[in-house]
Amino acid sequence: MTSKTTDRIATIYFWASGIIIIGILAWFLVRILGDGIPHLSWHFIFGKPEEIKAGGGVGPQLFNSFYVLFLSLVISIPIGLFSGIYLAIYAQKNWFTDLVRISVEALSSVPSIVFGLFGFLLFANLLGLKFSIIGGAATVALLNLPVMVRVTEEAIRTVPDSYWEASLALGSTKWQAIRKVLIPAALPNLITGITLIAGRALGESAILIYTAGLSVSRFFPDFNPLKMGETLSVHLWYIGAESLVPDAKEIAKGSAALLLIVVLIFNLLVSIPSRILQKRLSGGK
Repeated sequence: MTSKTTDRIATIYFWASGIIIIGILAWFLVRILGDGIPHLSWHFIFGKPEEIKAGGGVGPQLFNSFYVLFLSLVISIPIGLFSGIYLAIYAQKNWFTDLVRISVEALSSVPSIVFGLFGFLLFANLLGLKFSIIGGAATVALLNLPVMVRVTEEAIRTVPDSYWEASLALGSTKWQAIRKVLIPAALPNLITGITLIAGRALGESAILIYTAGLSVSRFFPDFNPLKMGETLSVHLWYIGAESLVPDAKEIAKGSAALLLIVVLIFNLLVSIPSRILQKRLSGGK
């Protein structure tokens, strides 16, 4: 078999794989949105849920989803950012840093249900937070922390060494070079990483079932982080598994479509400015 034939077969294989994957994703989008969008309305999106009667909404669950997302990012971004910077700039290459990197990579592959049980034992039982929004947010932050550390370290390492050397040659300190040169240059990749962990937090359910609970506050919106906070993804599971409302299937379809739309809009709102920033930093290329 000649090299041209091999190259042609490989090209056809990769094109076919890409088309199949895109087709599957398109089918999921059409199926979920097609079934769910007809059930979306102002009352459904912002109304309160019902336990027995039909016609309930998902307003508190949608609010809790963004509240948990915000609190988890507040916890995970600073810790992950500084940890990644430490590993990329300050850490010496020895057995300890190698162990840290291996541990971070191992934690990033742990199933979310394990983090949920750990968060239940640590935050709900040991710290006495019970089922609460802050307990769920902290556990989601633990889930996303290894990914944030690895993304930050790799983003810093992708910045050309000449940036770092030029900054130090001009008399800046290490912290000034990191703050004014490395972080701005690595910002597009950092934003991409934050987008990934944010989307993961919005769609997480296994962790929040054990830490944030399956109920919502009587007040809406309720900013008390010690209250129970069922999110939209958890509500979707609950409606499909244990709900007693007669229109459970319609609520599940609408919740799935709403969750998908929220994740897509959030990713677009973050990725588009990231692309613009990346073009500006690269001179418009």
